[in-house]
Amino acid sequence: MATALPHCYHGAIGRQECERLLGQRLQDGTFLIRDSETIVGALCLCVYKQGVIYTYRIMRTHTGHYTLMVASGVAQTFFKTLQDLVQHYKGPDQGLATHLRHSVPRRTAMLVRHHSA
Repeated sequence: MATALPHCYHGAIGRQECERLLGQRLQDGTFLIRDSETIVGALCLCVYKQGVIYTYRIMRTHTGHYTLMVASGVAQTFFKTLQDLVQHYKGPDQGLATHLRHSVPRRTAMLVRHHSA
């Protein structure tokens, strides 16, 4: 089964390309999701605020849910899809530098395949 990924997911782009894309708009709350360059299987939620790009790691659990890596002692929130995660963090006061406002859409469609166990 294949599922469409959110339009803000850019795949394996590097940090410099990410910064270029986010810096084009210069609007607080501009964001995109990309593959992590340092942790295999992890994603990065990158958010622009006042000239700084904040990067949050998105991990996938063994059950297939998504969660942001948080500091020790902070409760994790789990989401069935990346779109659910994005929707949640569009709300104010969710622990990010700023809430998500403006996604940077990718130019091509992407699908992710789910493997049956």
